[in-house]
Amino acid sequence: MKPMEIEKRSFEIIQEELGDHKLEPEYDLLIRRVIHTTADFEYVDTLAFSEHAMLKLMDAIRNGCDIVTDTTMTMSGINKKTLAKFGGTVHCFIADADVAEEAKARGVTRSLVSMEKAARMGKPLIFAVGNAPTALFSICELIREGKLNPEMVIGVPVGFVNVVEAKEELMNTAKHYIVNRGRKGGSNVAAAIVNAALYQLSAREE
Repeated sequence: MKPMEIEKRSFEIIQEELGDHKLEPEYDLLIRRVIHTTADFEYVDTLAFSEHAMLKLMDAIRNGCDIVTDTTMTMSGINKKTLAKFGGTVHCFIADADVAEEAKARGVTRSLVSMEKAARMGKPLIFAVGNAPTALFSICELIREGKLNPEMVIGVPVGFVNVVEAKEELMNTAKHYIVNRGRKGGSNVAAAIVNAALYQLSAREE
């Protein structure tokens, strides 16, 4: 089967497995794309959204908002060509020498410092976090200090330590968020959520 045929058949299988389960229209394609990425139907029940989060995410992208990720894997997974059509760019500072040096000097994670670096960009930003709960804690602290006002925070880190707590804190701190409650998530999930918005925007323009 050709790649497009495989994807088409995958979404047909997802529909078959969902059966009569009705997804909220605003989040239908986002949830299906996350399931397609993970083969995990639990995301139907665990994905949580601030009010009109998908519409807010699409508006931010349409307005040329840049995206900051916590991993190069998430950055690699985002469709940068489509994002560029709307004037946006993806940034990941995790491997920057200045971030590594500062993190070592302060005894904190590079993820935390990379979010602080992003806040200093002084422009509207979308954050896509799929790996590091410390990145979410950093974002929350920056919001509370008035140093950051993100257009959207996608908080889907995966793991066992501080992951659940970081997601809950984000939902109590950020105005606009898309979160997967619990331990599951990952860089691929963060990228899938961004791509779901990008593909919907592209489809509307065609």
